[in-house]
Amino acid sequence: MTLLASTTHADWLPLALARFDEVLKDHAHCEKKAASQALSLLASFPDKVLLVQRMARLAHEELGHFRQVYDRIVARGLVLGRDSGDPYARALRKLVRHSQERTRLVDLLLIAALIEARSHERLSLLAGGLEDEELRRFYATLAQAEAGHARLFVGLAEEYAEGDDVPARLRELAAREAELLNELPIAPRIH
Repeated sequence: MTLLASTTHADWLPLALARFDEVLKDHAHCEKKAASQALSLLASFPDKVLLVQRMARLAHEELGHFRQVYDRIVARGLVLGRDSGDPYARALRKLVRHSQERTRLVDLLLIAALIEARSHERLSLLAGGLEDEELRRFYATLAQAEAGHARLFVGLAEEYAEGDDVPARLRELAAREAELLNELPIAPRIH
């Protein structure tokens, strides 16, 4: 996935593997929020037929991913617990332009693409680093899904851009995402 302007710091994977139970819980919350974000987009832009169709499917898929991750949490004897929030996603959403509905939609879609691309990168890292073969396969499969979601969001941004330079805006947002990732502490989280 080449949407990102940076790669995850090398210290993230050893930390994530050492504190995998925390990563697993954070991952469940991420999947839940991804389903919620898809529903929010279709509720906010109900006149965009293609968007509504794709977001309804995506919400269903993300909720399925949540269930798969949650089942692994329960199987490990863990409790999901409350979501502590995601400073990464919150900071990215502050970059949304609100001057017009169209630019707002394009930014929301491109930011969602970047979040999915970062998820793809980190789930791929987990797939390569986990010792348990079943978990490796599980995370490889989910990483591929995240890559597809990132492409979906970019495609929808291009569909609704109405002349906006989507590649330029994506590069601008990706540069800010890279800065943000560098500013945040390395933690056992997907983002």
